[in-house]
Amino acid sequence: MPNIKSAIKRVKTSNERNAQNAAVKSTMRTAIKKAEAAATNSADNAKDLVTEAVRQLDKAAQKGLIHKNAADRQKSRLMKKAN
Repeated sequence: MPNIKSAIKRVKTSNERNAQNAAVKSTMRTAIKKAEAAATNSADNAKDLVTEAVRQLDKAAQKGLIHKNAADRQKSRLMKKAN
């Protein structure tokens, strides 16, 4: 554990950001899994789930959690499965 005040603050803020980033990534992954499952089973709500997954991917890319090109690639693959 650090002794310097600023280092203590950095540990605290980095832990808070890490928790927030983990939550956003987890939500994104869950949305992708639901959308893929619905697309393969040709469910009625597949279009809504794909839209939500695209939204979560865009949010994660905007926050810098995943690269923009990686988000675009995953969105493209989701759209292919849905169509």
